[in-house]
Amino acid sequence: MKRILLIILLLVVLAASIGAWKVLGPATGFTAKTYYLEIPTGSSNEQVLEIIRKDTVVKNPSLFGVIASQLDYPESVKAGRYSIPANSSMLSIIRKLRNGQQDAVNLVITKLRTKEDLASLAARKLEFDSTAMISFLNNNDSLKAYGLDSNTVMTGVMPDTYTYFWNTTPSKVIAKIMRSRESFWNEERKQQATGLKLSPEQVVILASIVEEETNKNDEKDTIASVYINRLNKGMRLGADPTVKFALRDFGLKRIYNKHLAVESPYNTYRVAGLPPGPICTPQKVTIDAVLRAPQTNYLFFVARPDFSGYHVFAENYNQHLQYAKAYQSALDTYMKKKNQPEDTGNNGK
Repeated sequence: MKRILLIILLLVVLAASIGAWKVLGPATGFTAKTYYLEIPTGSSNEQVLEIIRKDTVVKNPSLFGVIASQLDYPESVKAGRYSIPANSSMLSIIRKLRNGQQDAVNLVITKLRTKEDLASLAARKLEFDSTAMISFLNNNDSLKAYGLDSNTVMTGVMPDTYTYFWNTTPSKVIAKIMRSRESFWNEERKQQATGLKLSPEQVVILASIVEEETNKNDEKDTIASVYINRLNKGMRLGADPTVKFALRDFGLKRIYNKHLAVESPYNTYRVAGLPPGPICTPQKVTIDAVLRAPQTNYLFFVARPDFSGYHVFAENYNQHLQYAKAYQSALDTYMKKKNQPEDTGNNGK
C-alpha cells in the first residue's frame, strides 16, 4: 500500500513538474532571436490568439489560451507592439501582454523632402497607415494649434530620433515633433531670425534650400548670405533645388531651360521670394548657419573647378560668368578624359 501511494505521489509530482515546465519553461515556437507581436487597436482575445497561432509564437497555442484565460487576459487585451525574446515562458509572455508592457519604437527622421515621405516613414514604423498621417498634415484646422498650415508644417519637422509606442496616433506623433521644434526655437534663435527680417518658418525654408545646395557645413552660412542678399534686393532666388522639388524629380543632375518653365510656387526662377514651404527637412546645423549668415555683397555662387564640393562667390554677374566658365571648362575636360578609351599598354595591337 505504501508503495502504491509513493508511486501516486511521484506521478503527481512529475505531472506538476511537467505542467510547471510548460508554464515557466521555454515556450516560444519561432526561430528568430526576438519576435515582435503587433496587436492592432480594438483587437479581441480571439484575434490575438489567431496571430499567435498563425505566427507560431508559442509551441502550444491551445495551452497558451487556457493559461491566458486563467490569468484574465481576455478582459485585459491591450494594443501595442510587444517584443518577445526567444525561449520566453508562457507566463512571462501573458503577463507582458496583460500589463500592456509594449516596447517603444524609434522614429528616426533625417532628411525628408515631402509630407508623403514623412507619412510613409511613420507608417512603416507605427500602426496607422500613411493616409491617416497625410490627412492630418493637410488639415489646417489641426495644424493651427502650432501656428502652421499644410504648406509650412514641414518647417516644424526637426531631424532627430523620436520615441513612440506603436499604436500612437498621427496627432500625437506630430505633437512630440512640435515640442522638439519649440525647444529648438529659443529666444536667441528667434531674435536672430528677427534680425534677418525672417520668421522661424522662413528661416527653415531658406535653410532647406541651402541644405540641398551643399553638404559643406563651413560654407553654408555664406551660401545663405547670397540668398538673403537676393531677397533683400527683390531678386528671384533662382535656386536649382527648388526646380527639382517643383518637378518632384530629385534625381536631376542638371537643370535645363525646359525645367525652368515648370509652373509652380516652388520654382524660384519664375516666382519671387521664398517658396511657400521647405523643400526638405534641413539639419539643425544648417538652420543655425542661416541664422548666423555673415553680411556679404555676394549675389552668385558656382562650384569650384577643383570639384572639391566647395563654391566660389561673386558680387556681380560678370564675375560670376568668369567663375562659371572656369568650372564648365574643367567639367568638359574631366568628361572628355573620363570618356576616353582606357590605355591597355598594347600600343593598339
